[in-house]
Amino acid sequence: MSGGAAVGAALLALALAATGEAAAVLRDGGYEGLLAAVHPRVPEDGRLLARLQEMITEASSYLFNATKGRVYFRSVKILIPPTWKEKNYEKPKHETYEKADVIVAAPYWKHGDDPYTLQHEACGKMGKYIHFTPSFLANDYVTDIYGSRGRTFVHEWAHLRWGVFDEYDNDRPFYVTGQNQVKVTRCSSDLTGIYVCEKNSCSDGSCVINKLTGLFKEGCAFIPERNQTAVSSIMYMQSLSSVAEFCNEHNHNREAPNLQNQMCDYRSTWEVIKNSTDFENDLPLTNSSLITPPSFSLLQKRERVICLVLDVSKTIEPRLTRMRLHQAAELYLLQIVEENTYVGIVTFSDKGEIKTHVHQIVSDKARKQLASYLPTAPGGKRANVCAGLSLFFYCQVIRKKEGHLYGSEIILVTGGQDNSTGRCFSEVINGGSVIHTITVGSSAAKEIEHFSKETGGFKFFVPERLDFSDLLDVFTGIMSRSGDTFHQSVQIESAGESVAEYTQLRRTVTIDSTVGRETFFVATWQSAEPPEIILTDPIGRSYTVKDFELDSVFHVARLQIPGTAETGDWAYTLINVHLAPQVLTMTVTSRAANSTLPTVSVKTYMSKDTTYYPSAMVVYVQISQGFSPILGASVTATVSSENGDTVSLELLDNGAGSDIFKNDGIYSKYLFSFSGNGRYSLKVRVQANRTTVPQTAMPWSYAMYIPGYVENGKLKMNPSRPPAIKNNTQVRRGDFSRTAVGDSFTVSAVPTGPYIDVFPPCKIIDLDARMEDDKVILSWTAPGDDFDKGQATSYEIRTSETPLELRDSFYNTTFVNTSTLSPQHAGCTEIFVFKPEAFTTGNITVIYVAIRAVDEVFLRSELSNIAQAVMFIPPMAYPPSNLKFGVSTILLLFFVLLTAVCLTVSTSLCLVKKKKKKNLSENSAKLLQHKV
Repeated sequence: MSGGAAVGAALLALALAATGEAAAVLRDGGYEGLLAAVHPRVPEDGRLLARLQEMITEASSYLFNATKGRVYFRSVKILIPPTWKEKNYEKPKHETYEKADVIVAAPYWKHGDDPYTLQHEACGKMGKYIHFTPSFLANDYVTDIYGSRGRTFVHEWAHLRWGVFDEYDNDRPFYVTGQNQVKVTRCSSDLTGIYVCEKNSCSDGSCVINKLTGLFKEGCAFIPERNQTAVSSIMYMQSLSSVAEFCNEHNHNREAPNLQNQMCDYRSTWEVIKNSTDFENDLPLTNSSLITPPSFSLLQKRERVICLVLDVSKTIEPRLTRMRLHQAAELYLLQIVEENTYVGIVTFSDKGEIKTHVHQIVSDKARKQLASYLPTAPGGKRANVCAGLSLFFYCQVIRKKEGHLYGSEIILVTGGQDNSTGRCFSEVINGGSVIHTITVGSSAAKEIEHFSKETGGFKFFVPERLDFSDLLDVFTGIMSRSGDTFHQSVQIESAGESVAEYTQLRRTVTIDSTVGRETFFVATWQSAEPPEIILTDPIGRSYTVKDFELDSVFHVARLQIPGTAETGDWAYTLINVHLAPQVLTMTVTSRAANSTLPTVSVKTYMSKDTTYYPSAMVVYVQISQGFSPILGASVTATVSSENGDTVSLELLDNGAGSDIFKNDGIYSKYLFSFSGNGRYSLKVRVQANRTTVPQTAMPWSYAMYIPGYVENGKLKMNPSRPPAIKNNTQVRRGDFSRTAVGDSFTVSAVPTGPYIDVFPPCKIIDLDARMEDDKVILSWTAPGDDFDKGQATSYEIRTSETPLELRDSFYNTTFVNTSTLSPQHAGCTEIFVFKPEAFTTGNITVIYVAIRAVDEVFLRSELSNIAQAVMFIPPMAYPPSNLKFGVSTILLLFFVLLTAVCLTVSTSLCLVKKKKKKNLSENSAKLLQHKV
C-alpha cells in the first residue's frame, strides 16, 4: 500500500475516534467526548465539578425525551485548569480549553449569570461554545430564574449543536397579530400567563397600550403561570415543568417576531433540528432501556511540553527560506513560548536527529540556550517526516519528562514531498499528542495537514515567497490554548516589503494599555549589512540600531523594551542602505500589562477548511477583550495562494451579507475569488484609530431571565435582573493594533479557462419593514453583484399574507413594482417605500415581504429574510364635539350612560366584598383582568 493510500485508510478508521477527543461526536444515539472546560482564572471550587456532572446527567434524559428517543449524552470530559490542585486526574490528550463545547468562566463584562451560546453562523450551523458562570453552577437561586440546570443545558445545546435560535425577543416582547390583538412573542401560543407592569411608567399599575403602535408601553412584562398544560417549547421557556418538547410544524408560532423565525425562514426549531446531520437516519433508538447516565472523565494538564520537529532537507529551498525558518523558530523560543514550558528540538531530512531533549524555560538564559540548538546547516536531499516524528515519539524527547505523550505538542515544519507518512500516521495520531503543522511551499506533502486535523492542532501554510514575514507570523500564532491570556504573547505588528536601495519602510504601531510587558521589536533583512533603524516611543525617546541586539549570521536585530512599554504610538523606520532592493520586516510582540485586565485578543478562522469551486467561504475575525466584543475596528484579511497571489478583504460587523449579527465583535466577509487549486494562507490586520467601547448588550442566544411566575393565583416575582456594569478602562484604552494568522485551507476544482460569472448576489439578511400611514417602508443593506462585492442590477420584491407562501412559492405571490429602485453599491443602506394593494381591502392588517437581488447575468440571490409589516387599527375614537345630535339620540345616550353607571356601582360593591374575603397579594393591583 502506498503512503497516501495508507493515510487514507488510517483516516477512515480513525476519523471518528480522533475527532471525538476534540469535540462531541454522535455514535448510535449517544454523544461521546463532550468537552467542558473550566477557565484558569476561576478559583478552585469542587462544587463546580459536581454541579457540571449533575447538570449534564439531568440534561441527558431530558434531551432524550425531547428528541423523541433519538439522542443522549454517553460520555463527558471535564478539563480542570492547571491552577487547581493536582488530585491524580487523568492527563488530557487533544483536549484544550479553546476547543471545549462548554466553558465555565466569569465574564469580564458583568452580564449577570445568563447562560448563553456564541453563535456566529446561519440557521442550522453549529455555534462556538456554551458559557456558564461559576455563580450559575454554585447558587441554587438560579433555578427559580432559568429553571433546572439540566433543562437550561438542553436549551443551550440546541443553540450550539443544531443552530436554532430563541423563540422570545427582549427587544420585541410583544407583537400585534393579524386579528389586531397584542400577543407575547413566544412559542407555542398555548402558554398562558398575565401581563404585569414592572415599572412606574404604567398608569394605575396596569400595562398601557400605545395607541400609535398597538403594543404595550415600556415596563410591561409577561408573567407565565407556573402550572401549564402546554408542552412546548424548550427554546422559549424550558423552565416550566410541563415543557418537554421543541416547537414543531404543527404548533409553531409563525407570527412571533423572534430570531427563530427571522433566521430560519419561519421553520420551527424541531424542523431545523431534524434536518441536521445528527438526525440523518431519523430513527428513535429501539431499546431505550440501554440508555445509561453519562460517564465522566476528569482531566488536568499541568505543564506544557513542546517539541520542534524541523525539516532541514534540501527541499527547503532556497537558502533564504532556511534563514527565515531559523529566524522564526528563534523568535518563537526567545519571545513567544510561555514561561515554564518544556521544549525539545528534533531535526530530520533522510534521517532524524535529536538536537536537544526537553529543557524548561525558566529564564532568558534558558531561552537562549534552547535557541542555540537550532539547526544552522542543511541536511540530506529528501524529507522523511516519519524519521523526525519517530524520534519524538519513542524516547527520547517527551518521555524523558512525562513517561508518555498525552497532552504534549509537536510543531512539525516541512516543505518536502513525502509519500511515506502513512507508515507512522496511526501511531502518531494514537499517541495522544497535539500536532501543529507548518507546510512551506507547494511541494509539501498533501497529507501533512491530516496530522493537525486529527489531533486538533493548528495548521499553517507559508507560500514560497520572501516578500513578507509569513514564517515569523505562523510561529507567533502557536500559543497555549489554556484560555489564560496573561502569559500569552500578543502580536502587535507584522510588516514587510521589498525596499529599494536608500529608501525606507516607515510605519506607526500602537501599544495599548492592555499590553506592554515583555515588548520586543524585531527587524530582519536579506543583505550582508543591517538596515538603519530608528524607533521613537510616544514620549520622544529614540532607539537606533546600536540599541538592538544584532545577529549578523541570520540577519536579525532584536530590542526588548525595559519594564512596561509606554502606551501610545511608536514610530519606526527601516532604511535600506544596501545597493540593491531587499525585503525588510518588522515584528512587534508584547504580553499583558496587568493580570486582572484581559488583553484585546484577535481570533480568526474560516467557515470550512476545504471548498470546491464555485462554493464560497467566509472569513471570520473575532475581536474581544475578555468576553466583551470590540466594535468599530478596521479589519483587513489577506489571503495568499500557493503561487503567492494575494486577495485583500475588508471585513465588517454590520449584520449584513456574511455577518449574521451586527455589533457582536465578529467581523466577516465572503471569499470566492481563487487564483488556483491548492493551499491558501490567511493573515489579518486589525487597527482601531479611535476609542472603541465594547458592546454591553446581552449576547444573542441566551437563556431567558424569568421575571416571576403566577402560582395558585398569586404573583411571585424573582429579583430584578442585574444591570450590565460598564468599565471605564475601555474608554481610557484608546487605539490599538493587532496581527493574527488563521489556519490554512484548500481549494479544488478552480477552472483554468476564461472567467464565467457564476456568483450571485448574497442573501439579504437584514430586511426590515414598518408601516407609516398606509405605506410600507423597507430598509436593508445592499448586496453586491458577486455575493457582497460590487453592485447588483435589480431587485425583485413580493408580498403575501403568509410567510410560508413567500418562502415556498415566491413567484406566485403579489408583485411589487420596483422600476424606480436602482441598487446601490454593496454595503449601502437601501430604502424603498410602496403602498401595498392588500391593505386597500381593509380585510388584513399584516403582510409579509421578501426580496431577491439580481445581477447583470440574471443570477438571483437566495430569498431574503421575510419581514413583517403590521398596520395597527386603533380603537374607534370618541365622537368629536362639533357633531350635532337629535333629541332621541341624546335621550338614548342618557339612558345608556345611566345604565352603565348603575352597573359599575353594583360591580364595585361586589368586588369590595370579594376583596375582603380573599387575601390578595399587594401586587394584584398590577394585574390585568384577562389572561393571555
